[in-house]
Amino acid sequence: MTTTREFTITREFAAPRELVFRAWTDPRHLTRWYGPRGFSTPLESISADVRPGGIWRATMVVDGTGQEFPTGGFYLEVRAPERLVFTWRAPGGDAESVITVELADLGDGRTEMTFHQVGFSTEEARENVHDGWSSAFDRLTEHVTEPEKENRS
Repeated sequence: MTTTREFTITREFAAPRELVFRAWTDPRHLTRWYGPRGFSTPLESISADVRPGGIWRATMVVDGTGQEFPTGGFYLEVRAPERLVFTWRAPGGDAESVITVELADLGDGRTEMTFHQVGFSTEEARENVHDGWSSAFDRLTEHVTEPEKENRS
């Protein structure tokens, strides 16, 4: 019997759905939040050809050591601003998983994100990735809800 290793994370943002979608697809937004706390994702390491069959990539860098963790995959489905489905290869991993991001407009400039990832080779990998995404989504929340600044570093 095969166990399907997967998880779902739901978050609500005080931000419009279009902005949250751009945060997932525009490298200038991804550089601000992609990766758990303690990591940076340099803009020059990010590319996103946001269309079915298009390739994306991003390299997370540990702030303290400079160790690099390349991630990437390809888009399977793109329905702006409500749904993204793409493959994701874990840093240093050989197994590819599939991520579905659904964005629901709650009105009043609020958005609910349902993030689902399936296809981990081990339970340990699933747990590590879940924790990493949870931390990254804390950063995403801050990014889409803080006021726009002229020179955001």
